[in-house]
Amino acid sequence: MMEILLISLVAFGVAILTFFSGFGLGTLLAPVMMFFFPVDVAIALTGIVHFVNNLFKLFLVGRHANREVLMRFGIPAVLAAVAGALLMVRLAGAEPWFSYQLFQRVWEVYPLKVLIGVVLFIFAWFDLLPAFSKLEFGRKWLSLGGALSGFFGGLSGNQGALRAAFLIKAGLTKQAFVGTAVVVSTFVDLTRLGIYSSRMAEVGVSDNWQVLVFASLSAISGAIIGNRLLQKISLLFLQRFVGTMLLLIALALIMGII
Repeated sequence: MMEILLISLVAFGVAILTFFSGFGLGTLLAPVMMFFFPVDVAIALTGIVHFVNNLFKLFLVGRHANREVLMRFGIPAVLAAVAGALLMVRLAGAEPWFSYQLFQRVWEVYPLKVLIGVVLFIFAWFDLLPAFSKLEFGRKWLSLGGALSGFFGGLSGNQGALRAAFLIKAGLTKQAFVGTAVVVSTFVDLTRLGIYSSRMAEVGVSDNWQVLVFASLSAISGAIIGNRLLQKISLLFLQRFVGTMLLLIALALIMGII
């Protein structure tokens, strides 16, 4: 019951922030899930909650999406998400690379945890370093940006920071920027969940339906509040805090502690 409460609170809070911060729902929710579930299960559960939340946001802002940008950015994102998701499923069943003893306990280092840890470590710097948070690319890089964000989205769900960096200079209005990002994110989620589905059946994701229901409802509630009330709030301090926590979680994953 404690994990359901904590995960739901995180889903609610982060869903509020996704409308105006540099990170997305999966960036914070996945690491929290990893404290209670194996990495592949945590990523799958987060993906489902993320998808449900995106469907709701699609209803709110999806009509503002820019069709041209969707074609140039969204199609490469979906195709690359297939590769990322396939890599995640392949590594999920891999044996540990090695084990070591620390503090009178044996820790095992798994390939998937190392890879996700490295991804989190890199994305944490988007919140910690001003140079990364201000990173922007022109329209000519839209296809590359879609492929990169889609691949990391398929692999671990971390795509928001890269997606924002490539879309911010695409000449979109604020409404079109948010709407386009939501549409792309929804299709990436749908793609990766389709590939995760075989793994979900094996690890019993459906057994944790309570977590999915409460976390999804919490995320939807947060999205409503974020859309109506908090779009202009600056959260620089929180972004730095999030970045620091992600670095610690990344190191724990790489070392096999989580």
